Amino acid sequence: MPNVKIYVDDGLYPVLRAPLLKALGPIRDMLAAELAVELPAFQFAVMPVAAMPDLPRVNVEMAILPRPERTRELILAVCGKLRAMVEAATGTHVAVRSSALDPESYIALK
Repeated sequence: MPNVKIYVDDGLYPVLRAPLLKALGPIRDMLAAELAVELPAFQFAVMPVAAMPDLPRVNVEMAILPRPERTRELILAVCGKLRAMVEAATGTHVAVRSSALDPESYIALK
């Protein structure tokens, strides 16, 4: 937690792979600070996908465990920062989605 998946249109992926990988460290640092998460808790995936041409060609999905201090306003602000960082790395419009994991059923073996 957080689990961050970045989906990139496969037509853009070859060009965007390196800048996205370079951006992962700063993205992780921002998320760790904003969400009060230790670095070993993160999971990142960057993958090419078949995307529809009339929708955002880069999509980010973030799943996090809920905490009382992680208010809707905080999550919206974090998603805004995340979006700006991924847009800076890719030079294209980015959609960001965030969801809460169910702490009763979430299991992570590392």
